[in-house]
Amino acid sequence: MNANARLTAEENRVAELAAWGLSQKEIADTLNKSVNTVMNQFRSIYAKIGINKINELSAWWFCVNFNISFDLSPIKRKAGAVVLLLLFSSQLLDFDDTLVRRVRRGRRNEIEYTTEF
Repeated sequence: MNANARLTAEENRVAELAAWGLSQKEIADTLNKSVNTVMNQFRSIYAKIGINKINELSAWWFCVNFNISFDLSPIKRKAGAVVLLLLFSSQLLDFDDTLVRRVRRGRRNEIEYTTEF
């Protein structure tokens, strides 16, 4: 992967949206472009960066934008990815909405999920 790849402003925007998990169709809709144009931009991005998978593009974008080195060992990269995932997902998840309660009915235990409104 080439950390010093120079992407155009549009390619960078496509890479950013892909890094945040949007599909090619969603990116096309967001940027008011055709899906074919977005696919061509992905090909150009992949060629410039030297990758061929969307998850590698996401990792590249986050590493470049958060100043994370590519020279880390695979274990350190995975640990960094897990930390970033936990940081971002902790804001998305709200564990207080669902209450779990064990109910004993006869010889078996059942779990009931209730949601407070």
